[in-house]
Amino acid sequence: MAQINKSSDYFNTVTWTGDDTTSRAISGVGFQPDLTWIKGRSLSVSHLLQDAVRGTGGSYTLKSDATAGDGTNTQGNVSAFSADGFTVAEGSDVDHTRAVNNGSETYVSWNWLGANGTASNTDGSITSTVSANTTNGFSIVSYTGNNTAGATVGHGLSQEPDVMIFKNRSDGTTSWCVYHSAKGTSGTGRLNTTDSFGDTTFITTTPSSSVFTLTNATIVNGSGNNMIAYCFAEKKGFSKFGSYTGNGNADGTFIYLGFKPAFVLVKNTSRSQDWVIHDTKRDLTNLNTDILRPNLSDAEATFGAVDLLSNGFKARSSTAYLNYSGDTFIYMAFAENPLVGTNNIPATAR
Repeated sequence: MAQINKSSDYFNTVTWTGDDTTSRAISGVGFQPDLTWIKGRSLSVSHLLQDAVRGTGGSYTLKSDATAGDGTNTQGNVSAFSADGFTVAEGSDVDHTRAVNNGSETYVSWNWLGANGTASNTDGSITSTVSANTTNGFSIVSYTGNNTAGATVGHGLSQEPDVMIFKNRSDGTTSWCVYHSAKGTSGTGRLNTTDSFGDTTFITTTPSSSVFTLTNATIVNGSGNNMIAYCFAEKKGFSKFGSYTGNGNADGTFIYLGFKPAFVLVKNTSRSQDWVIHDTKRDLTNLNTDILRPNLSDAEATFGAVDLLSNGFKARSSTAYLNYSGDTFIYMAFAENPLVGTNNIPATAR
């Protein structure tokens, strides 16, 4: 197994200030991303997800805060991926660069490396097109649904994915679906809503090292519908996907990750609450209070707090989205600096 020595070779966050040009190269990612997730920080505009498997340009945009399918963001898009980032381009709307490069507005993008290419995967009963990186445990999986319970799809990771985020690209009325291993088959979430992870689940079988298994629900397996899944498998020293219980205290729960996090996504699964993202590029110091919410188009907000530490993160607020007493929270975290590498050898001071 390849070793991750530098986390930013596989996941990185970049920020920029818009200049209203119709086509602009955004650099500094450090690799050619296969998935970029863009959000305007200073303005209310949808989250924009674009990946190299579906394609670039205005026909292949998805919004995490909406049920809309492909190609509905008319206010800008990613027109190309490049060796050190991507190019943002105008859309057809009167505010043609609002989503990606509006003059004087601030933006962030979170970027993941896949395979920088695709392969056909026939491991499942449905053939998929996959960009899979087994080093960092990330794959993008495109497939066509068949509305058959028990259908399987190959994900290409060679280990069980811990998180899978699904979107029906063809059906503009269907929510995103989120599977998280900490909840397992007891309930799935919806990235575009505040819903708790209730009793309803659209993934009733734990994924294997080669495939995930679908129900016949439109949200993950609509008949003849184009589907996309973003799959993440935990890698020591680089990524961690787990859960914790809130204590309702400003001296909150500490979550050990084994690395300094660059990005943390948290969701209260016990009740209706926003999804929230903290990262180290928008807020440079602790307390880290600048949040963006995947289920909302709202601008960046400042409330609640976490400390992003050398070996994990610690809740510093009793807010319901982060640390409500007795509630269960799931998280996704990606490293800035590893404390323990993929070779299982801890980092030590000089």
